[in-house]
Amino acid sequence: MDPISATNDLLKAAAQGDESLVRSLMQQKADALYQDGRGRNAMMEAAAAGHDSIVTMLLEAGTPWNAIDKEGSCAGDLAVAAGHDSTAEVLLEAGMRAELILGALERSLGKRETGAQHQYLQQRLQYDAGERLMDAEDRAVMMAWEEPLMEAHAHAICSSGGDVLNVGFGLGLIDEAIQRRSPRSHTIVEAHPDVYAHMLQQGWDRRPGVRILFGRWQDVLPGSGLRFDGVFWDTFSECYEDMQEFHWLLPGLLKPEGIYSYFNGLAADNGFFHMVYCNIARAELAQLGFETEFVALPIDCSDPKVWEGVRNRYWQLDTYLLPVCTFVPPKKGEAAPSRGDHCQAST
Repeated sequence: MDPISATNDLLKAAAQGDESLVRSLMQQKADALYQDGRGRNAMMEAAAAGHDSIVTMLLEAGTPWNAIDKEGSCAGDLAVAAGHDSTAEVLLEAGMRAELILGALERSLGKRETGAQHQYLQQRLQYDAGERLMDAEDRAVMMAWEEPLMEAHAHAICSSGGDVLNVGFGLGLIDEAIQRRSPRSHTIVEAHPDVYAHMLQQGWDRRPGVRILFGRWQDVLPGSGLRFDGVFWDTFSECYEDMQEFHWLLPGLLKPEGIYSYFNGLAADNGFFHMVYCNIARAELAQLGFETEFVALPIDCSDPKVWEGVRNRYWQLDTYLLPVCTFVPPKKGEAAPSRGDHCQAST
């Protein structure tokens, strides 16, 4: 059989769940990467039909877990939509493994964007009637539609009423929410000079119990000796690797049973990709002594008017998974995690 015919037959066999025929067609050089007129490949067809063994076979043959069709759906999306939970779990685990290995490889090779944050800090920012904070490239740094999410984050990290840290002021939505909960102390880290000037203009430096640390968290938090009952992280122009670096500071910043949360915008344009990164974050935080729960909150920011003039539509889902991470440090005699442990687990 010629490769083209074998490839067309592979799509049909995967959809029908014919495992032996799929294996035979693969041996005949059928192209598992081929995507038809709808953008579907064999693994998507198998996932949509709930054929776990065929999905596993195609993953082992090198089919990417994150290919998308012309509707923007990946194999995991199709499995979830069809109610095939076990198939979705196979793809979720494959996605986690692939992304963790990729992350470990990039760290070992030193591949990392280092100029994005510097460029952002040099740009002029503009506050738009309290509705959004924009950079010079028409990217939204923060928008008012996030307010109910910030209320929920503040509720989580202020649960003890103790000492609270927020990294990244933006529109000040979470900081206002924190203030309404009257914590014992409230520390804010902000690196952008325009935002810092805005904070001073609004009198945040004169609010009781508020301490402002002006600078990058990488510069002002390590070695500070500060400890908190609640910590929130929401920075702009930083990537997942930066958040990982921040996570390594957390055992030294949080008191036992302290609560950590972060703006969960990872892969927020695809529900299944978002789920993969939530699980990666949960696994990596577990190595640092955190028990993580994701609280599902409905969110609707689909009105096109909300995004008028905004280049980066950074949220496209209808559910927000709010992370609530409780720090449970090792007991006496138990070894604390090391960076080497983390890298080992990430591979």
